[in-house]
Amino acid sequence: MTITQDPKEFALNEATPKVDTLALIAVLLAVALGVLDTAIANTVLPTIANDLNASPANSIWVINAYQLAVVAMLLPLATLGDIWGPRKVFLSGLLIFTLASALCALSDTLPILNVCRALQGVGAAGIMSVNIALIKKLFPPDQLGRGVGMNALVVGVSFALGPTLASTVLLIGPWQWLFGMNVPLGLLALFIAWSHLPKSKHSGIAFDPVTAVLTSISFGCLIFGLSSAAQKSSSQQVLPYLAVAAVSMYVLLKRQKADPAPMLPVDLLKRPLFALSAATSVASFATQGLAFVALPFYFEHTLNRSPVETGFLISAWPVVVSLLAPIAGRLSDRYPAGLLGGIGLSVLSLGMLSLALMPNHPTSADIMIRMAICGAGFGGFQSPNLRALMSSAPAHRSAGASGVIAMARLIGQTSGAAVVALCLGFDASRGPLLALWLGCLFAAVAALTSFARLWSK
Repeated sequence: MTITQDPKEFALNEATPKVDTLALIAVLLAVALGVLDTAIANTVLPTIANDLNASPANSIWVINAYQLAVVAMLLPLATLGDIWGPRKVFLSGLLIFTLASALCALSDTLPILNVCRALQGVGAAGIMSVNIALIKKLFPPDQLGRGVGMNALVVGVSFALGPTLASTVLLIGPWQWLFGMNVPLGLLALFIAWSHLPKSKHSGIAFDPVTAVLTSISFGCLIFGLSSAAQKSSSQQVLPYLAVAAVSMYVLLKRQKADPAPMLPVDLLKRPLFALSAATSVASFATQGLAFVALPFYFEHTLNRSPVETGFLISAWPVVVSLLAPIAGRLSDRYPAGLLGGIGLSVLSLGMLSLALMPNHPTSADIMIRMAICGAGFGGFQSPNLRALMSSAPAHRSAGASGVIAMARLIGQTSGAAVVALCLGFDASRGPLLALWLGCLFAAVAALTSFARLWSK
């Protein structure tokens, strides 16, 4: 196992062509808008519900409509990225996202807002399905880790700033401003991207709309079923969606069996390194999703912290992720992702263990140190894992691999939230603590999966 780079090779790497900075800015700005929009919508949901005279149960569709549209369109749009080239899908997604943001800002009823949010989710899926594929095109192979590290930095900072930005804007204006501010930024990103993103030739492969519909149904029903479980819906409400997902998935696999570039990328999952990296991603994001749902309950109900304190304490995690992700990305250009990811996820597991073993009356410093440990572990894993996923996929399947990255994140986070719901249903008072213990276990499994990559090809 080689973990160092030859000095001569490193010198050659330093002489590689420079990255188109403006193209990179356009991609990262679009990614930031998508992440901010998710964090902002979660924060202002009570305000939207109150302003539009909607019940909390109905207002949750402001979140669900967006999330389901993203999940349903990710893999079909990733496939279009492999067929048309990621540039066209990215530009189309960014244009739809920007227009939908303007429509969200103009919405005056909940049904209209939900439709606009679904359209916004389609645009976000266009961005997220190919953003890593574009970064792979912009960076030389020996600097791919640096590129995905910058992407992880933007995601971490946007996720951390989202709630604060939303609260600040609400102090000076209505919630519509939060969607409206996407418009000038989206147009700026679109203007830059149009001129600077690299072009690709059409692959000549035909797009199968039936397969796209089956893919959308499979993952849409899966995520909706898991989300319903996370919201403590009854089994009669959850099981039908999971059953439809299972049947649709079976038909999908049968239909695309002979496809050389399947929409559900089983060809990529047959590659051991790619499959292990995808499994590592699902398990690690399940840990993160579990933690971000369980910790507010734990801090507020068990430790009697206020919502403002809770937001402040949780922010330590994404802040540390954003600091370490670029460093881990650079290291992944020189050291194996299995090693770096395994170390990072081991640290994450220890961080979750420290949260589960926290004393009954911890200080804010006690909590933030533990959250920072979790953030350090997650930040050490994320960039190397992204690099491993993209580098293990052939060039003509880069968009497909990029779609898998986004899908693995969504499935992991939703699964983690569903686990918290099960824990709370089992024991409302001790459920958050039980969830933290399970998070420790998930992170440990992810670490072992990551280390297994050291012996895969």
